[in-house]
Amino acid sequence: MATVRGCNIPEDRYYWVEKHAWATLEADGTVKIGITDVAQNLAKGIVNVTPKEAGRTVQKGKSAGTLESGKWVGPVTSPVTGEIVEVNEAAKAKPSLINEDPYGAGWFVKIKPTDWAGESASLVTGEAAVEAYRKFMEEQNLNFE
Repeated sequence: MATVRGCNIPEDRYYWVEKHAWATLEADGTVKIGITDVAQNLAKGIVNVTPKEAGRTVQKGKSAGTLESGKWVGPVTSPVTGEIVEVNEAAKAKPSLINEDPYGAGWFVKIKPTDWAGESASLVTGEAAVEAYRKFMEEQNLNFE
């Protein structure tokens, strides 16, 4: 796992850097999404997690739900189009999971994608994702070390 300016960027994820969203294709064909370590550092202590309900359809670039911290309320932007098939009930019950483990226990929702192959092509992964975040954080003068 790479670390950029104090934030973890696992190379096994697909990222939409500008929206601070990540995605992974699961073995069952669903896509797990969440927010990046950069996003949780910017938000600080997350106090409320409100994903859209299972069964709802979300469009790429639209909100899959919201997060709230002491200073901020904002959307979790979906990096793919599809139907929400599962929400992270553990994160709803304990919002700090998103701060503590944004790529693991702090995932947001699982989506059954309509076009993973097509939509994932616009996301970055591996070393390209690490470099994209390095550039973004330099441009925004962000450092969490």
